[in-house]
Amino acid sequence: MSFIDEMPFSLILIACLTLGLAPFAPPHIWEKLVMLASGTLVKPVDIFDLLLHGAPWILLILKLVRLKRA
Repeated sequence: MSFIDEMPFSLILIACLTLGLAPFAPPHIWEKLVMLASGTLVKPVDIFDLLLHGAPWILLILKLVRLKRA
């Protein structure tokens, strides 16, 4: 968890706004979350895509939780 503590908040925020939302109309992460909720997220490439676009958001959530507990 020290890796997350040392990572600058601005870097995580930029990653969320670029990789996390790309392509921007509509956000790719939203399409993958809808597929996950409907049960159609079955192809390995789609699962990888969800993990790739979701990683910055997970880091942001972990960073916020760590900051709140500190």
